[in-house]
Formats: sequence, C-alpha cells, structure tokens
Amino acid sequence: MERFLIEMEQDGMRIDACLADRYPELSRSHFQKLIKENNVLVNEKSVKPSYTCTVDDEITMLQVEPKPVEIVPEDIPLDVLYEDSDILVVNKPKDMVVHPANGHLSGTLVNAILFHCKEDLSGINGEIRPGIVHRIDKDTTGSLVICKNDKSHIFLAEKIKVHDIDRIYLGIVKGSHINDSGIVNEPIGRDPNNRLKMAVNLKNGKEAVTHYVKLKEYDGYALMAFRLETGRTHQIRVHMAHIGCPLLGDEVYAPKQSKFKLNGQCLHAYKLGFEHPTKKEYMAFYAPIPDYFSHLMDVLHLEYDFKELEAVI
Repeated sequence: MERFLIEMEQDGMRIDACLADRYPELSRSHFQKLIKENNVLVNEKSVKPSYTCTVDDEITMLQVEPKPVEIVPEDIPLDVLYEDSDILVVNKPKDMVVHPANGHLSGTLVNAILFHCKEDLSGINGEIRPGIVHRIDKDTTGSLVICKNDKSHIFLAEKIKVHDIDRIYLGIVKGSHINDSGIVNEPIGRDPNNRLKMAVNLKNGKEAVTHYVKLKEYDGYALMAFRLETGRTHQIRVHMAHIGCPLLGDEVYAPKQSKFKLNGQCLHAYKLGFEHPTKKEYMAFYAPIPDYFSHLMDVLHLEYDFKELEAVI
C-alpha cells in the first residue's frame, strides 16, 4: 500500500492520468482497471477513473503492479547545504535521480537520505518518496529541500502551492537573440505525441510561468537566470525550447543542438529560499556553481559576477 498527496502540477488531472504520470512504466488502462476494482481510494473513498484530482487529495494505492520494492538505504555522500530537525537542504549532483522508479531502484537521492536521516523523514509521499516535497531532473544540479517530518512537509507543500518559495536557476542556452529579460507564460502538459515528454499544450496544459534575464551573451550563446513562478515538470527546458533558445545538452527537448560533450541539460538550481516551517523566518540556500558549468562559462566567454544576480532577477 502507498499513500501520497496530489501536488499542484496534478491539480485538475483525471485520476487515471495522474497515476499513469506518476508511474510512467505502467499504462493508463492498467490504472483504470485498478480504480474500477476499488484498489485506488481518494480521501478513503472509491472513485471512477474520470475523477478530477484536487491539490491535497490523499491517494491510497491498495495495489500497484509490479509491487513496490523495498527501498534500501545507501551510504551515498551528500553535499549538505543546511540541516536541522525539520529540514535537510542538499546540493544534488548531476546524474542522480531524486526518487526510485523503474530502472532506478538504487543510487537515488532517496536511497542516500534514507541512510543519512535514518527514521527522521516525512512519510506523506509514501515509501518511494519519503521527505520529497519537490523535485529536480536527474541531470539538473543544485539545491533541493527534504522534509524530516509531516508538519514541515505540509507547511512547505502549501508554500509551493501558493508560489511562495524563491527558486532561481542558472542555465546556458543556444540562441543569444533572446530578449534581455522577459516572461514566458505558456501552459505545459503532456506532449500528445509522446507521453514521456512535456510540451506547451494550449488545450490540456496547466499554467506555467518562467521569468528570465540574460546575464551575458557571446557568439550565439547566453548565460541565463530563471525565476520560477510555477513548478511544472521540465518547465524551464520546455519554455526555452519553445522560444527557440534550448538549454545546451538537453537531449530531450534540443537534440543535436550542442557541440560540447555534456551530460544532460546545462541547468543549475542556484537558489532556494522559503520561510522555515518552525522558525518562521526566511532562509535562503545557495548551491555552488558546479565545475562543468563554470568550465563551460569560461569556454564560451560568459564570465559573470553572481554577486549581482539578485539585483536583476
């Protein structure tokens, strides 16, 4: 059995589509069958596959096939930016999946935090996603907060829901023709032609707003800063590809765009700021610029003094 809460990005989705999105290795028809057999409960009640999810609905999965495996704690080093009895903030490296999924049952951030935190983790998102209140992609580096108890999880989930968390990302894009600053306000949803991708989807997408500033440009490339107003899956990657300035190294949304040997998209979650769930004071955490990113800035002559960053975005 697994329990989890509907997050902002699933608000308004059909329950069968939501589950297929959460478990991409399983089909939508599979979940329709489970729902009809009353193996899926919403707020402890049976529903139809057409049920429309709402933020904070509690989903109880009585049966999921294949059955969830036990997630084993692993002694994987963590770059800890901050830790107390309520939260843990880490600097996630490249090529690390946040939570276990089909094909990635070990070596994930969850395996690492289970070892690091022992029993001190929020259980709201179930055994596969303990403490996880938000995510970043496997090849995106940077700051991520983990909740050590349910009280902190509920508090920060609500902050995310009302867009009351500061999230500043850095990225390098191909295409310096982009405006010096601007806003991309285009809805994002599943790509109707490929359910493993996201896309600007005017018909079925959810509101997605990305603020951007061009920090430096050179020879067709640009160093960018992004402030997320919403937090859709792959939001920055989709929005930048949509306006013709894809992130370097993005093998999903900008194939064959980069002449550099990069391991995934050039995107870094630089700043994470929010009100502490217990102290009730604003705290900000900064993940150091990774070596690969700094090296690429040097190669492309995109040097920048990040002390000036928050004055422009």
